[in-house]
Parts: sequence; C-alpha cells; structure tokens
Amino acid sequence: MQNIITNAMTVYPQVARVVVAVDCIIFGFDGRQVKLLLIHRGFEPEKGRWSLMGGFVRGEEGLDIAAARVLKELTGLEGVYMKQLSTFGEPRRDPVERTVSVVYFALIDINQYAAPLSDRFRAEWFTLKKIPPLIFDHREMVTQALVRLRQDAETQPVLFELLPAKFTMPQLQSLYEGVFSRKFDKRNFSRKVLASGLIVRTKAKEKSGSRKGAFLFRLNKSRRTLRPVFEHIAN
Repeated sequence: MQNIITNAMTVYPQVARVVVAVDCIIFGFDGRQVKLLLIHRGFEPEKGRWSLMGGFVRGEEGLDIAAARVLKELTGLEGVYMKQLSTFGEPRRDPVERTVSVVYFALIDINQYAAPLSDRFRAEWFTLKKIPPLIFDHREMVTQALVRLRQDAETQPVLFELLPAKFTMPQLQSLYEGVFSRKFDKRNFSRKVLASGLIVRTKAKEKSGSRKGAFLFRLNKSRRTLRPVFEHIAN
C-alpha cells in the first residue's frame, strides 16, 4: 500500500489541475407554465449575468451530495427530485481555469416551494420561451436537460414531480404542452389520458376558477410503464 501511495505522489503532480463543479438546472411548474429558475452570477467572470445554480465540489464530497448542497445553499430547497444529466468538460468552457461541470436537473412544484426560495442571488423564474442569454455553455445544458426530460417522461411518471399531489385536467394538459412544446386538443387530451389509466379522478374539486369547480385527479401509482400511455396521448 505504501508503494502505491508513493508512486501516486510521484505521478500526480505532473497532471494538470482540473476544478470540478456542479450545475443545477431547476425546472418548475406554477399550474400554467413550465419555467426555469436562474440567478445573477455573483462573481467574475460574467458577474451579474444570468446563470444556472452552480458551485464547486469540495474535497470530501461526492457529486450527488455536492449538488444537493449547492441547491440548498442557493435556493433553500432540499429533498426534491434531482437527477444527474451529463458532464461538460470542454477545455475553454470557463475562461479562468479548466473546469469540468457535472450537471443535474431538478423538478419542483413552484407553488409548493415558493416560500423557501432564497432571494440572496435575485433568483427569477423564466418561461422556456423567454430564457435570457446565459453564461458559458449553460444554454446547451438546458437544451440537453429538456431533451432528457422529454425522453424520461415517455417511460416514467417524472412530470408529476412538477404537480401537486392533486391537480386539475387543465393543469396536466398545460404541463404536457409546456414540456413537449406542442398543443393538444382539449377534449381529446382529456379523453385519452383518462382512457390510459395514467390518472385517477378523486371526489374533490378545485373551485377557485368557477362555482361549479373542476375535479381533481391524482397519479395512478400502479402504472409502471408509460410509453404506451404517452403514445396514446400524443397521437
């Protein structure tokens, strides 16, 4: 063991320094629109410009732990759905130092987590159609995250992480339309999604929009595969 340590100490100093960072892409849904949470970068280079949530990995941290820490420090959020997306490591992606970024994306119900969000970095929500210019390669990260989210949504119930436990049919349709950037016929969407068995209607109603109210639905958790469901809805 001592020989291994000695050899490592001899070889490693010749290797160029590489900084490891994590960037967190936070998608949220407010019941009407899918949005992206951005912050003003707090240091140079590109200080003050719009950026994803990010930070550097500490020496004693694993990647998942670092991403969860950064998310909590910058937004106050914890215990939310978060998944590793990809790694970005082009040599000149950061003009200061060679930095490899491991990217995660998180999904939240904006109405549920509005209160804990920190205003320390002047965080703001942007609709997917009005994302401002971002630093470095952050826009490419967001594009890849949307592609992965759409892929995952075809086979897994991940989009329901963006909804409250009980939701209306219009909310569900708006969510699907926002994520997939397409419109669905209202009657066909309702009919097809009910026929698929993806959701279950409850006895409760949402009455804020009208006196009659709209029935609330919940995810049918016994549904283990979603590909046939999505294809049924989309066609």
